[in-house]
Formats: sequence, C-alpha cells, structure tokens
Amino acid sequence: MPYLTDAREIFAIVTEYTQATTLWIDTEVADYKSRNPRLSLIQVLDDPEDMSGDRVYLLDVLDQPDIIADFVERIMVNPHIEKVFHNASFDVKLLGNKQAKNITCTLEIAKKIPYYLLPIPNYQLQTLATVLRNFNNIDKQEQGSNWGQRPLTEEQIEYAYLDCIYLAQIHQRLLELQAESNPEPATEDLTVLNARFTQIEEQWKLLNSEYEHLQERLKKAMQAQNISETSAYKLTSYARKVVKVPFNELSNLVQTQGISLDFPVTLTQKLQKDLGENLEQLSVDIDENTYLRLTLKNQESNPDNS
Repeated sequence: MPYLTDAREIFAIVTEYTQATTLWIDTEVADYKSRNPRLSLIQVLDDPEDMSGDRVYLLDVLDQPDIIADFVERIMVNPHIEKVFHNASFDVKLLGNKQAKNITCTLEIAKKIPYYLLPIPNYQLQTLATVLRNFNNIDKQEQGSNWGQRPLTEEQIEYAYLDCIYLAQIHQRLLELQAESNPEPATEDLTVLNARFTQIEEQWKLLNSEYEHLQERLKKAMQAQNISETSAYKLTSYARKVVKVPFNELSNLVQTQGISLDFPVTLTQKLQKDLGENLEQLSVDIDENTYLRLTLKNQESNPDNS
C-alpha cells in the first residue's frame, strides 16, 4: 500500500493510470461536514485481483489543488478510463463533478439487483463486503476520524487502502449478480422460467395474504392497546383531505373570474363515452402505450367442484 506524499511521485503514478481501462477509487475527506470540505486522500487500485494492497496507492492531496486538478484532467475527465466508486456522487463532487466521465457506482448497481438475489438490510460498503465477499470484522471507526491531520495514523492508512480492496471485490461480484438478474431474453428457457414463476406465484399469494392480514391485526392491536411502538414497528396516523367540486361549478367560476387553468385533463373511458361526437371538437393528444400482462390460462373445471 504505497503512501505517496511527494508531488513528483504522485504525478508519475497518475501518468501510469492514464493507460488503465478500469480504476477502483475511494477518497477520504477532511472537514466533510463543513461548508469547505477538503480532499485528503485519493486511493486508487488498478488490479481487482490484488488482495494484498500492493497495488493500492494512497495519494496525499491535502491542500494540493494542482495535484487534484491534474488527477481530474487526466483521469476523471478521460472517457476511456472507467472509474468505479461506491456512492460515486459524494466522491465525484470533489473530483471534477459534472465534468467527470465514465463513472460506475457500485451503490447504484447494488440497488438495481433484485432483493431475492441480494437480500441485505442496507447498501453500505461494509454490508456489501461482508455479504458478497465474506469480509468480516470490518472496522469503519476511522471513517469519521480527522483526515486533516498530518501525519496520518497507521490505523487511518490501513483503513484507507482496505476500502479500495473491498470496493473492487464488491464490484466484481455485483457484475456477476447483474448478469444473473438480466439474462438474454431471446435465450431464456421458458419451460424452467414458467415452472419457477408458477411456484413463486403460489407462494407469493399465500405470503401476501398472511402479510396483509397480520399487518391489519398488528395495527388494530397497537391502537387498541394504545401502543405507538413495538420492537420493530412504529404506528403513526395521518389525515388525508379530498376536495371535490361539481365540474360545471368549477367551469363557471373559471369563466366568470378569468382564472387560467391551462393543463391537460385525462379523459376516462366514461368521459369519452359521455362526450360522444363532441370529443371531435376538442384538441386531443393521444398517448398510446403497450403493456405486457401475464394471465393464468383457463383451466378445465374440476368435476368434484361442479
């Protein structure tokens, strides 16, 4: 885990990174809760197979705007280099912001993986590293430490380089799950898919029925016992007001008061029927959408149930 503080060494390693196709990047920020956060470290890994940390370089950029600008210009803005972050929106704000190109965010990838393939309570890096790659005893205590101090502690340096290793390992596994969750439709085995869907549908109906039933029982029991919270749930109430008015009265008011209500109104099937031929006198915009729907094929009647 080379820790570089010399500007010439940092410029040299950045030059090497310009030849990379993918880089796994993390940052540590000083005064991140203030109005003027400062980049402290840029951690970069160029080999996802590296588990030792030998290929993780820690670039000390605290109060070094020229070094940061060089990294942004040669790495972040380069569309030919994929830059992988976790929660990229946070890091990229200090690394080129909207100028940055070819950014991959493992947080966003994870959020798009179906829950049954990735059943996790949250999408934090620590959680993903533990669930996907069995990294245990991850200590995130240093995350909130003072990254504006120099010298950095050994604990801070170790924490900084480990995050890059976690990131690369998580990214590789997420790509596998992404491929698994999005197979090529033209080559899907419909027999297997149909059988599994039917099985899950029956299970879902049973579980959903029980879920809704228990939910109502729980709400009623908490209300009856005047309990606002259990160990897992909080009961809250809210009022919703719906204001209705006869359409002809609204129309008369608009005309007499000169009120402008220039917005499209969606015409239901009933309204279209009531308007009849008068519909042709209106400037109608028609949006046509095609939806796919699965329905259970009619089964032969069971004689025992006749």
